[in-house]
Amino acid sequence: MIQIVISGCNGHMGRVVEEICAADAQVNVAAGFDVLGTGERAFPVYSAPEQYGGAADVVIDFSHPSALTGLLRFCKARRAAAVLATTGYSQEQLKEIDRAAEEIPIFRSANMSLGVNVLLELIKKAAPILEGFDIEIVERHHNRKVDAPSGTALMLADAAASAVPYKAEYVYQRSNVRQPRGAGEIGISSVRGGTIVGDHEVIFCGRDEVIELHHHAASREIFATGAVKAAKFLVGKANGLYSMADLVSQAAGPEE
Repeated sequence: MIQIVISGCNGHMGRVVEEICAADAQVNVAAGFDVLGTGERAFPVYSAPEQYGGAADVVIDFSHPSALTGLLRFCKARRAAAVLATTGYSQEQLKEIDRAAEEIPIFRSANMSLGVNVLLELIKKAAPILEGFDIEIVERHHNRKVDAPSGTALMLADAAASAVPYKAEYVYQRSNVRQPRGAGEIGISSVRGGTIVGDHEVIFCGRDEVIELHHHAASREIFATGAVKAAKFLVGKANGLYSMADLVSQAAGPEE
């Protein structure tokens, strides 16, 4: 059985990860880390990783970028893999992750939804085929989200930009620009309202036809499910940095 440690276990996502693990016979939550509280739940909770000396195959982190250094130190010392589902890392922290991946397997993604990452692959296949089509991205989130555009919208834009034969220019709003749309633009628009968990739409606009690829998140459970899938994926993997693209590729199987 895979022994999982949940970092940020007292937060909303940490508790959802706990529920997903409880329903999966292949995994067990051995412990949790959380600066906001310690004690006993279905597993022991510690305020700092160095306080825990028990079993740990994989750490799933849904906490805060400030916890990164301590988590990586723990994982390297214990030879445990890490699933980093936290966002907002600085450039220096990203370099820290790259260095740690030389010693342990690390899985990092700005979006842990399997569906979103399938969407990324579909965009990479569609963009070069739909040559000459304008590309627009619309993302919608709840009214408490403070950043715009979303990290996922930027992932989608990057996927499209990597597949077109021109250098794409990201345009985030057009209200102060009175000119025709440039051929190399990828437009990114943000909507904030209500309790929308996350909607992302990629629109390919051609002459007399439009193709839309759309992902709708009905709950945050999909991100926790993806993180647990990533933890199981990492078991037995060599040291290195992995992403959802690797998991999607494995799920798809070898190409004919």
